[in-house]
Amino acid sequence: MSKFLTRSDLDKLKKEPKPSRFRFVEPRQTIEVHLPDGRTLSGPRGSTVGEFLVALEEEYEVPIVGAIVNGSLRELTFPLEYDSQVRPVSMRDTDGMRFYRRSLTFLLESAFHHLYPKAILAIDHSITSGGYFCQVFDSPMLSKDELAALEKHMRQLVAEDIPFVREKVPLDEAIAYFGEKGYEDKIRLLKHRQKEYLILYSMGDHRDYHHGYMVPSTGYLQWFALSPLGDGFVLQFPRRHKPMEILPLPDYTTLLKTFRQYGDWLQRLGIDNVGMLNQAISETRSREIILVSEALHEGRISEIASHIADQTDEVRVVLISGPSSSGKTTFAKRLTIQLLARGISPYPLEIDKYFIDRELTPRDEHGQYDFETIEAVNTQRLEEDLQKLIAGKRVQLPYFDFKTGKSMAGDTIQLLPGQIIILEGIHGLNPELIPNISTEHTFRIYVSALTQLNLDWHNRVSTTDTRLIRRIVRDSRERGYSAQDTIGRWESVRRGEKRYIFPYQDNADLMFNSALVYELAALKPLAEPVLRQVPLGTPEHVEAKRLLALLEWFLPLDPDMIPDNSLLREFIGASILKDFKIWKR
Repeated sequence: MSKFLTRSDLDKLKKEPKPSRFRFVEPRQTIEVHLPDGRTLSGPRGSTVGEFLVALEEEYEVPIVGAIVNGSLRELTFPLEYDSQVRPVSMRDTDGMRFYRRSLTFLLESAFHHLYPKAILAIDHSITSGGYFCQVFDSPMLSKDELAALEKHMRQLVAEDIPFVREKVPLDEAIAYFGEKGYEDKIRLLKHRQKEYLILYSMGDHRDYHHGYMVPSTGYLQWFALSPLGDGFVLQFPRRHKPMEILPLPDYTTLLKTFRQYGDWLQRLGIDNVGMLNQAISETRSREIILVSEALHEGRISEIASHIADQTDEVRVVLISGPSSSGKTTFAKRLTIQLLARGISPYPLEIDKYFIDRELTPRDEHGQYDFETIEAVNTQRLEEDLQKLIAGKRVQLPYFDFKTGKSMAGDTIQLLPGQIIILEGIHGLNPELIPNISTEHTFRIYVSALTQLNLDWHNRVSTTDTRLIRRIVRDSRERGYSAQDTIGRWESVRRGEKRYIFPYQDNADLMFNSALVYELAALKPLAEPVLRQVPLGTPEHVEAKRLLALLEWFLPLDPDMIPDNSLLREFIGASILKDFKIWKR
């Protein structure tokens, strides 16, 4: 018998029906949810994400408040119609805490509106210990008893576990609703909205727009407090590392004063919110806004230089510190110019020159080199060199080669009589940096972008978001990093700031607010194309989508209009100060 098939045999096989693994069936009544740990949940089609994730509640030490569904951030009320990949988002996650804070703000707003319907509540800037500074307008400041009554009413609403209802409404309907309520800030903001709809949330009979997602109901909002502060009060909430604990309110005098100064700047410009900024841009007032903003910056830098000049008999070292993308480098150079104009010749010095060899650098809890810790700096040599320089001696400075990770010999210098040192670095306000140099010989400056330009009275623009967008634009232009790269590193950067910068910000003698009222409008056309390149399905895409949604609210401003000595040029490029140096001896 032949082992080969004949043509006749092949023709017979073609005619015979083949069994198939694929066939049409009726849709299942259930769907499957696949969790990150490999487990699978099964439940009725159309159930919400929250209903599925109830099965995980006992495993989580903190509440689950949202989820990543097939790569997109979703509320727990989002219905699932087909099999999905789902990652729970808890209050320990950045997005989860945003859910919580935003919902808590809505709770406060609703309770306030019920008790004080004729007053205006403004949710202002953030507090480092966890909270938002709030102010009341068109009414006297709340007394302690009134604040206690407001908190009591909020807790009653939490106990009632009232649902937050999400509704998509036509834009015209939303504008008409806010017009009836007299919310001019929201009407002005919506005037330039490109989308033809708006998402409104309601809690009982109160409705409002809130930029981002919410928890399902008031019952989730159990951790908060209201505390008086200055001419307002603080809505306190937990931080991610302690998501069910309210931290003590720190001494906030210096930072509050800095925010108040920026608020005064906004009033001088006649721009209290993004809607008013957009109106100014559409009315071709952009150049006026830019020039006045830059003049306010220059005026503040001049004030700081005057403070230093008045103390030149004692001050030998000016320390500059602040979080990432605050504009410390440009600030230091503009301060130097102001000091030169006063006959003071500063010598610039970076703390980074004093990094220890890479193999000696401490590692973090993930086993990675921790370049943010002060233990990565040779503080002993730094202090010895500063003492010798102050005494008028010649000193050979170190130089850290970032490519080899080695500390090497650098320039040999000697200060001129009366010359001061400007020392820049993240540890500038840490008392452990130069503990044996008297504070009488130092002047400490904290630099950060402390924006108060919010979308409206109830929707904040995060100062952290402003710094992140600055960094995305700069990293793309100068270092060739994608937005995905920068966003991926941001959590590590933020962790270092919380450990090594923010705890010492109140040690500053003066603060400089590097925020510019117009900057997100100028950064928008540069940031959006980079953010849109973040691949769908990556963790960074969720953050990129959120930032793009924020930038949608701003009308674009031509970056070419920005002066070449502007602090913003440090991030968008073409700064006249990039290669600025002063003579060194």
